[in-house]
Amino acid sequence: MKLTLADSKLLKDSVSIISDLVTEAKFTFSKDSIDLVAMDPANVAMVIFKLLSSGFTEYKLEKEVKVALNLNNLKQVLRRANATDILTLELEENKFKITIKSGTTRTFYLPIIELDEKEQKIPSLNFPLSIKTNTTILSEAIEDVSIVAESVKFIADTNKFTISAEGDLSKAKIEIPADSNTTITKEGEEVLKAKYSIEYLKKMMHGSKLSSEVYIRFNSDYPLRLEYKATDKLSLSFILAPRVDND
Repeated sequence: MKLTLADSKLLKDSVSIISDLVTEAKFTFSKDSIDLVAMDPANVAMVIFKLLSSGFTEYKLEKEVKVALNLNNLKQVLRRANATDILTLELEENKFKITIKSGTTRTFYLPIIELDEKEQKIPSLNFPLSIKTNTTILSEAIEDVSIVAESVKFIADTNKFTISAEGDLSKAKIEIPADSNTTITKEGEEVLKAKYSIEYLKKMMHGSKLSSEVYIRFNSDYPLRLEYKATDKLSLSFILAPRVDND
């Protein structure tokens, strides 16, 4: 296995974002892509990552390989790569070898760890709603509501996406109309409402490093799916369980 990536930011930024939610994970290296599917330790959020072989300048792989790594260790190494550095990934003597080339050649070897957990399956979810908007619009809205509460309510009708939160004394509401920045595609007339954790959403907002657009899909009291895409290079998705009121 020898994979060379000219744009180190693709992997560097992705691992940095994923490691905020997951500490250890298994990468699957296949002929078309590098894939990762992992749950956070609290089983509240799932991360689905795909880095396409078309994003690499060299992609030599004889057979599918699964490699489990500590993501914090991997993040520390990838932090040492600058945007113009060339990154090469290999397996050598049961270690994960990372070579960073610029004016110098730096080589790091990370241990491959054992993960007991079973293979994570991506849940089959049906969404009557899809919203495409600018990542800045969503990130700013989540920052706004984080001032007043720990959970946020997403509300969608055919013409408007509303993000609101309510604390003991304070309230915040951000209304995002369907316009040139935001597309809302929705089935039926019913207004959709669901509540989610702001703590998790703030971590997921870092996906804006990878794409200027985000796809938001949810249903009433149903998991949320956020997706960031860089065409012909990668996709990073998150599935977040809803918060259900006990009253």
